[in-house]
Amino acid sequence: MPELFRLFGIKFFFFSNEHLPIHVHIQNADGDAKFEIQPIKLVSNNGMKNKDIKLAETLLKKTKI
Repeated sequence: MPELFRLFGIKFFFFSNEHLPIHVHIQNADGDAKFEIQPIKLVSNNGMKNKDIKLAETLLKKTKI
């Protein structure tokens, strides 16, 4: 599982050869979530706090993955 980056305690990663649409997994101590990339959209959240989800979304938009 290639890691894209880790910032503010949130790990951003993906699995190679995974299903479409293109998406990124994120994980921290509270849980995990998944974002589609184009457009950036939250797909699932399993325990992550709303503030962490918003931070992750902002970071994804700023990095232009």
